Amino acid sequence: MSIGANQRSDSDIMTAPNSQSNVSNTFAPDDDVPLRYMQRTRDWYQALGYDNPYHWAHFLETPFQKLAKPLSQSTIALITTAARYQPDKGNQGPGAPYNASAKFYEVYTGDTTRDHDVRISHVAIDRRHTSMEDSATWFPLPALRARVQDGRIGRLAARFYGAPTNRSQRHTLEVDCPEIFNHCQHDNVDAAILVPNCPICHQTLSLVARYLEARGISTVIMACAKDIVEYCGVPRMLFSDFPLGNAAGKPRDTESQTVTLELALQVLESAPGARTTMQSPLRWSDSHDWKLDYCNVDRVSPDELARLRAESDKAKEIARTLRKSL
Repeated sequence: MSIGANQRSDSDIMTAPNSQSNVSNTFAPDDDVPLRYMQRTRDWYQALGYDNPYHWAHFLETPFQKLAKPLSQSTIALITTAARYQPDKGNQGPGAPYNASAKFYEVYTGDTTRDHDVRISHVAIDRRHTSMEDSATWFPLPALRARVQDGRIGRLAARFYGAPTNRSQRHTLEVDCPEIFNHCQHDNVDAAILVPNCPICHQTLSLVARYLEARGISTVIMACAKDIVEYCGVPRMLFSDFPLGNAAGKPRDTESQTVTLELALQVLESAPGARTTMQSPLRWSDSHDWKLDYCNVDRVSPDELARLRAESDKAKEIARTLRKSL
């Protein structure tokens, strides 16, 4: 068989020559690329029987605010889509299934000098390849306090802010973004680190980042869903090619979490302009098979799809009831 310009021979797929001994030039499998969450979730919901594809937020221009002070003199805010643990709302612990009852629909705040039990059972993270055992992978508050202690960051804002993951972009922009911005103003915030979890979380915090940046607050998103954030258009993003729910590093891996936060801080202080994306060099595992599982209709039987459709309808009804009660 002849080999065309876009084909590789078996020998090529092994290891190409490399003049730098500390950098591997091993070719990656063709499907070992950042997961296309917008297309994957669109195909998923169509397979479930929903015929109204979601339209993701997309903008022509992106605001950019250069960091006004050195990080060592700056007040940094943490913005999360994790939910405060609610003991009366069912299973929210490690390995918990999707729990619509644990959702929240209004911005909340928490004291950054204290530890907090915030969880992600209420959002559509990757439950097959991560177990939600270590909150440091989605809520890097202790790591940020450590960076204050060693002088890397000047100070933390008095409070962190919880952003609800509304599918309504208008509600996020007209209600939640202004409230978060007002909190930032009150706490004299110079810059914000935003850590989303599920696909909609990534859109929500992209909208928040744009809103804050347009009003003078520098931002960086620590993300796992690269396509959603870049499609929306944000000033800065650190992309970790990890399963959803691990944007702040690998679970039970302090070194990974420390490196991931430091990379985000470097992007925050050094980005030359809007739409700056840096990809973390860290890999989730030797295998990329986890990317083939998330919301993949080709890996689910028709009976399982029917069961999941029923679960989805039930979750939607729970969410609708919660919103009405506000």
